Amino acid sequence: MKKMISTMIGLLATATIMAQTLTGLEVAEKVHNRPDGDTRYCEMSLTLINKNGSKRVRELKSYSKDYGQDRKTIMFFLYPGDVKGTGFLTWDYDQANKDDDKWLYLPAMKKTRRISGSSSKTDYFMGTDFTYDDMGRRNLDEDTHTLLREETIDGYKCWVLQSVPKKSGDLYTKRISWIRQDCLIPVKVEYYDKLDKLHRQLIADDIKQVNGYWTIGHMNMKNVQTKHETDLRFKNYQYDQPTSDNIFTVSQLEKGL
Repeated sequence: MKKMISTMIGLLATATIMAQTLTGLEVAEKVHNRPDGDTRYCEMSLTLINKNGSKRVRELKSYSKDYGQDRKTIMFFLYPGDVKGTGFLTWDYDQANKDDDKWLYLPAMKKTRRISGSSSKTDYFMGTDFTYDDMGRRNLDEDTHTLLREETIDGYKCWVLQSVPKKSGDLYTKRISWIRQDCLIPVKVEYYDKLDKLHRQLIADDIKQVNGYWTIGHMNMKNVQTKHETDLRFKNYQYDQPTSDNIFTVSQLEKGL
């Protein structure tokens, strides 16, 4: 029994030492490399809520596919009629010095707008509280990552990670993420503005496994300065389903799905 207790103490001590020696970059890499399938499909209910509590609801569907370390995603608005057919296509490149390609199709104008690298950093997507940059995946080398501490949220141990953009031009000067250690999902993210004041806060919950992959069921992004918020609920997740490469093209964006 003494030997067993001694062994357990040793294992716990080793685990503690390993946790203490993790760098911020290593934590960011764990999040970046979290398994989420080669392809993904989901449906979303998006609610825009202003400071007076008035709500506008949007329905969307999204397809995504990995190409090595790169990723392509396309989404379409299904409801209501004034935004139906609007599409957004993004090609995320896993290269720090290469801007992602992003296109927004507006059916009312029958026009496709290309989102530039500078605009994607500061412009908001379709009246939401998410920037175009938030809609893709940042390369790890775009930020300097520092592990600040560990905290517990809702009973789950989290790493608290600070990420500071290496280049100017972003909407925020730093973001602080609370990352659940069991599933490697950020359950809370704070974005700070140029005056180092809290600008936006993201909360993710209803986290569960779908087809063996950890999956977010609900997400809320709130602009704490304007009191406007965007509430997202995800459903009908599908992973690793056959998905044609032809979906992720500008011509398909304009045709719709």
